[in-house]
Amino acid sequence: MAHWTDLTRELDRWAEAGLCATFWWRDDDAEDRTPALDRLLGLARSHDAGVAIAVVPSGATPGLAERLAIEKRATVVQHGYAHRNHAAPHKKKAELGADRPAALVLGELARGALALDRLFGDAWLRVMVPPHNRIADALAAALPAAGYIGVSTFGRKARAATGLAWINTHVDIMNWTTTRAFVGESEALQATIGDLTARRAGAAATTPTGLLTHHLIHDDGAWSFIDRFLGTLNGHPAARIVAPRQVFAA
Repeated sequence: MAHWTDLTRELDRWAEAGLCATFWWRDDDAEDRTPALDRLLGLARSHDAGVAIAVVPSGATPGLAERLAIEKRATVVQHGYAHRNHAAPHKKKAELGADRPAALVLGELARGALALDRLFGDAWLRVMVPPHNRIADALAAALPAAGYIGVSTFGRKARAATGLAWINTHVDIMNWTTTRAFVGESEALQATIGDLTARRAGAAATTPTGLLTHHLIHDDGAWSFIDRFLGTLNGHPAARIVAPRQVFAA
């Protein structure tokens, strides 16, 4: 069982080693302005934390664009095209998998990018967030030529892709297999501490530890965790939350 004191002790070890533990935050599935999105943006504002908002282009509304335009801490990235599963029945869910011709999928992504251009102009960041955190190798390899600078999925092992900054998330606070609710403080903290420990020992990528949230399905436990998590990081001298643009620029 992991506790908040365990996270603080791990950050203390970073401080003792003269290191700074960096973090970044990605939230998925935005399409419209909702009370849940307002609550998420309120947390970003109160903790002065940048957040990448992964927008589903096919359903994105002008209302969403108007809301995000006034939030300097929110950075729009592209969440596939329509967030639909096109994988065969026996395979794991994927919109950007290898079950369809790459040219067809790239055409969809181009339409999605145009939709984001119309809504957000040049304010959005050309980073692809594949729905279900899966993307075929051929599609990933084609992204730089299509104008993308980065990819973000989930997991400690980011794939190498020429011309792309591959920056993953590592701490998913939702339980997708059974409850579709908050995983609980202990599990979320353990994932965080595990990634930090591996990074400090040189056994993991040096990219920031990524927090992954899904504002539309958060319960009270999830909201409370995000609030305390961001506050804990901001309150420790060896922790820093990095804005999405800085993460992908690096």
